[in-house]
Amino acid sequence: MSNFLTPPAFKPEQTGPEADARYRKLRWQVFLGIFIGYAGFYIVRKNFSMAIPALAPFGFDKGELSIVLSMNAIAYGFSKFIMASISDRSDARKFLPLGLVCAAVSMLFMIAPVQWLGAEHKSAAIALMCVLNFLVGWFNGMGWPPCGRVMTHWFSIKERGTWMSFWNCAHNVGGALVGPMAAYGATWFGSWFYGANAKYYFLIGTYAFPAAVAILIAIIAWCLIRDTPQSCGLPSIEKWSGNYAKNYKENDEKSISSKEIFKTVLSNKFLWFIAMANVFVYMIRYGCLDWAPTILTERGIDIKSAGWAYFAYEFAAIPGTIFCGWLSDHVFHGRRALPTILFMALVAVAIFIYWQNLDNLYVVIGCLIAIGFLIYGPVMLIGVQALDLAPKNAAGTAAGLTGFMGYVLGTALLANVVIGYVAENAGWSWTFALLIVACLMAILFMGLTYREEQYLVGAKKRK
Repeated sequence: MSNFLTPPAFKPEQTGPEADARYRKLRWQVFLGIFIGYAGFYIVRKNFSMAIPALAPFGFDKGELSIVLSMNAIAYGFSKFIMASISDRSDARKFLPLGLVCAAVSMLFMIAPVQWLGAEHKSAAIALMCVLNFLVGWFNGMGWPPCGRVMTHWFSIKERGTWMSFWNCAHNVGGALVGPMAAYGATWFGSWFYGANAKYYFLIGTYAFPAAVAILIAIIAWCLIRDTPQSCGLPSIEKWSGNYAKNYKENDEKSISSKEIFKTVLSNKFLWFIAMANVFVYMIRYGCLDWAPTILTERGIDIKSAGWAYFAYEFAAIPGTIFCGWLSDHVFHGRRALPTILFMALVAVAIFIYWQNLDNLYVVIGCLIAIGFLIYGPVMLIGVQALDLAPKNAAGTAAGLTGFMGYVLGTALLANVVIGYVAENAGWSWTFALLIVACLMAILFMGLTYREEQYLVGAKKRK
């Protein structure tokens, strides 16, 4: 396996107009590859959520299924950090499709506990669901790191924010397809496998159909992605663009051991600063998103309107992410801390207005749109900044650290457990106060990296 994933050797470097034209063409090609590939991961990531309502008639209760659901997030958080160290030493062209195929196969086998075990063997069925959904989450953690590797090798520090803001929309595209695929997959193909037994159709739409599509996407991604410019006979992105990160060294182009990768990442205090900032950004991201329907329905707003508020929050993320990335590159000259601080300050304002107008549906939806527009930019930029702050041969692990902190501490602990406990025992006003404090903490930790990025302004002026 290690030989299979070994990065391809560097080829003799080409120069001149033909090489420039080939470089530009390949940049678009690899970008399309990681965009389609990453969208594919979201087709086979949280499908179990879609299956939960259909599992009730089989005798499974929500408490048991909630345990299965949690396995995905826990596995993803750990995998994004651990598997990143392998990705940093692997060929991105092979690593991403491999992870996607494994996630798809694990998703496909989610059919087994329902069809072959069922509620008659409930304990075994739940245990198998937990294992399989854990594997789905774990293999999904193999999606972000190779994309980060491609980004650091093919796109310079001065343009990375813009390119990554567009790439980051892949998860919105993939996630948006899960619902329609579940519905149409069951309708189109359910009878092929289960005849007139319609209660099993959802297994095809939720699991089998998305898994088949994901495997097809993995093949397309393999055809498009290339690991590094040097493996294609082209110069490094720094040499080609003339834009060098402060910490760049030629040795960063070479793979290093896992021990060296973890030592490099864990000893970088600035990576820990942005990882802590990410904890609070994710607390706000999922604290607002996951609890919005509950807050609104408790205030007497019907579930349909609450659902539209949820949709508006997610949809606003796309233009917000792109604008934030553009702002970072073109106004702040590649710096990430300042636009993140600006956006988080505006998030705090939107949360306060949301808090004070809970009975006004139109104001609430407006605030959720504003929060969705503003919060996903910092989510994306913290990942970009992790790539900027780390050497290229440890970039995936650096981003994995921020993702691990965001998902495990920010989402699972703070957004889900702490906010739920505080809401139950102290009321929603205290949860809003906590979210505003989280904004201030994110601003504080991002502020600690401000000076580290100031060289980019000087580089801009010298150019």
